[in-house]
Parts: sequence; structure tokens; C-alpha cells
Amino acid sequence: MISVVIISKDEADLDDTLADVADQASSLADPCEIVVVDASSGRLDYIRQRHAGAVRWLDFQPPPGVRVSIPHQRNVGVREARGDIIVFTDAGCRPRPGWLASLTAPLRQDECIAAGITKDPSGEGRWEFAAEKVRGVTYLREAATINFAFRRTAFDAVGGFDENFQYGSDMDFSWRLVDMGYRIRCVPEAIVEHDWGTPRRNRRRCFAYGKARVHLYHKHRGRLKSIVRTDPICIVYPLFVLGLPLTLIFPLYPFLLLIPAWRYRSRGVVAAVRVQIDWVTYGAGVLSGLFGR
Repeated sequence: MISVVIISKDEADLDDTLADVADQASSLADPCEIVVVDASSGRLDYIRQRHAGAVRWLDFQPPPGVRVSIPHQRNVGVREARGDIIVFTDAGCRPRPGWLASLTAPLRQDECIAAGITKDPSGEGRWEFAAEKVRGVTYLREAATINFAFRRTAFDAVGGFDENFQYGSDMDFSWRLVDMGYRIRCVPEAIVEHDWGTPRRNRRRCFAYGKARVHLYHKHRGRLKSIVRTDPICIVYPLFVLGLPLTLIFPLYPFLLLIPAWRYRSRGVVAAVRVQIDWVTYGAGVLSGLFGR
């Protein structure tokens, strides 16, 4: 059996996601269930009722003192799922035709973990360029749970998601899998689209992910020795933010961003600018994690 697990909290777009996933699940040869772990305290009951025949809905109450319960919900979802293959996507994602079959195909053969590609419908921002970056890659160093599948045995081997994280628990999960010798198969045919929201909301997300990156490296200190080679963004943009006061002396300092922006020139000026704003915000988040711990 395949279990598609979706966590949610007050996300009305979950309705469309469930409709798309249910449609694809019904066309699989293997049995498939959809499990929602919802922390909305009943505010999404209208969605629950709409999909009552196709979705197993789990009401989730965060542990006392926990503000962001993402890893807790993920662990509950996997433990309550009945399938040997677990698939994650996020509320608000719109899987393209064939997504579920493509993502799970390697796991029905000899792979233990697979990750698809997430596209930004607008074609702008760092998330879209991150999707393009992995095309042609067979195995990934890390993967987010927005488009992710794994065998239950892999989950059990690493002990699930680390509930000490607010954000970044999916990256920690994939890092621990890789450290144990598992490989994350890239499946570029398995595509979900996700609207990341307003620029302001996207910047908040970038900041949170940058801050979480510090938590990741604090836990996985052995990876620091290769950070310049494997994760240069985590070095370059925080350094750029630290250097912003130099603008008072060298007014052209911010124009250094034109160098990395040149990589994205084919997508237009707006996209190139947006991706740089995203990365600068991410860099500010890294600094917040470093000095605000």
C-alpha cells in the first residue's frame, strides 16, 4: 500500500490538493490511502466533510509549549499510515498529471527514497531556480518533504523526524538518511506546483529557512568542512548582508548582486531581482540563527 501523508494548519488550499491527489491515487494499480494530519482545531472541517470518503483525517493537538508542530505532525502521519511506501506533499500543492505514479515508481523497484521537483507557477523566485538546478541529477544530497517518498524501513532506520526543529526538520531527515548510506533518487517527471504566496510571505519563509540552516549545521557539524563546496549560498549571502554598511562608503556595493543575477537573465529582470531578494533574506536568516541563538 501507498500512503500519501499531508500535514496542514488553516490552509484552505488543502481542498484542491486533496482533489488532485485523490484523482491520481484512484488510477494507481497499488492500493493507496490519503492521510491528513490537521492542526486547525476544526476550522477546516468543511474540507474534511467534502473528502470524507477518500481521506483519513487525523485531528492533531500540538504538545504543550510547541508553536510550530511540523515535525510532530509528520511523525504522527507516518506512524498512523498503513502503507509500506510513504509519500509527502504539502497543502496547497497541485500535482501535475502522473506525479504520484512517477514518484513512487523507483520505490516499487529497488530504491528506498525518491524526490520530485517543485515548480513555481509564476516562474520566478529561488524556488523555481532550485527546481531547474536538479534536472539531470540522478541522486540528491538533500530533499524537502514537499515532494518526497520513502519506504517505511528508511523512516524507522533514522527514527523519524527530529521534533526539536521548528523548520528544517525535512532537511535534517534527508541528511540523516544520506549519512546512513541511503540515496535520494531524483525523479524530475514527478512535478508539483506550489504558489508560494505574496512576496512578503515568501520573504518570511526564506528568513525562517535561513535561520533553520544554522540549526542544521549545529547538529550536523561534520558537514561544515564541505560547506563552501556544497552550500555556498549559506556563506555568500550572509557575508553580503554583513557588508551592507559598506554602502555608506562604496555606494555601488549592492550592485555586487548583479553578478549572481546574471545567471538568471534568461528569465527576465523581475525574476532575477526576486531571486536575489530571496537569497539576501535567506542570508539575513542565517545571521539571525548565528547571533540570535
